[in-house]
Amino acid sequence: MDTILIFSNLLNPPILFFFLGILAVLSKSDLEIPSPIPKILSLYLLFAIGFKGGVGIAVSGFQTQIVITLAAASVMASVVPLYAFFILRRKLSVADAAAIAATYGSVSAVTFITASAFLEKLSIPYGGYMVAAMALMESPAIIVAVLLYRLRSNESRGVSFAWSELWRDAFFNGSVFLIMGSLLIGVLSGEAGAKALKPFTSDIFTGVLCFFLLDMGIVAAKRLGDLKRAGVFLTAFAILLPVMNAAFAIPLAYALGLSQGDAFLFTILCASASYIAVPAAMRLSIPEANPSLYVPMSLAITFPFNIIAGMPLYLAVINRLWS
Repeated sequence: MDTILIFSNLLNPPILFFFLGILAVLSKSDLEIPSPIPKILSLYLLFAIGFKGGVGIAVSGFQTQIVITLAAASVMASVVPLYAFFILRRKLSVADAAAIAATYGSVSAVTFITASAFLEKLSIPYGGYMVAAMALMESPAIIVAVLLYRLRSNESRGVSFAWSELWRDAFFNGSVFLIMGSLLIGVLSGEAGAKALKPFTSDIFTGVLCFFLLDMGIVAAKRLGDLKRAGVFLTAFAILLPVMNAAFAIPLAYALGLSQGDAFLFTILCASASYIAVPAAMRLSIPEANPSLYVPMSLAITFPFNIIAGMPLYLAVINRLWS
């Protein structure tokens, strides 16, 4: 791996603020972000990245390659929970295996946003349509995991289940709705809208991301104690499955003819794990699943791994192949 990429990533201000949040907890500092603020920050980031993605689509237009890439993203989000489920079933109950499979089949918007900032720091261009790919990859894994749970679990037989609630939570949860709505507004307003909102969507973006990752570091560090319940198997799974997903995604991105920036974002989406949309859906759809397993796995293991080691690793491989 290119050591320059590693140090460039580690010295990136958002990553350093993530470490600062972890250090605050480990040193028993009383630093904390009041509860309403992290939600406001996350809403801002989703809005900004969605709007900028929509503007990017307006500038480039819908092309055949974009449609094919979005279809490939949806397929990956449907396939990953399938093989993840059967790997997990060797050690876990049907409910826990399905919930964790959904977690690793879906995506992390914060990881995507951090990866976008990483590309911008390196001056590597990428297409705005990748934001649409992120939004499309939120929901398929939830649907697939619930289907697997219903088909495989004897406990679910005879229990009333509201599919309308599942569909609503999968496709109209706040994060998906906001990012898709912002994407559409960006498409409709185009470059004129981008110019009008530039101070809000671009100039302060990195600063807000730093503040948000400071809070994420605090939250992740507080979850470290829960990892004792996960054990060696799930800890290894939380690191190795993202790497395996990336190993599938990179050749696929190459075959699709994606640029280096788009290939990197496609890979990071496939390698990320949800800790916002999926937990909300699992509480509704698979209440028997243990959140003290799938939440710490995604938030305290996979997320730090991806933003610290995964991003430079994936980009180094992509740079080598594309060159």
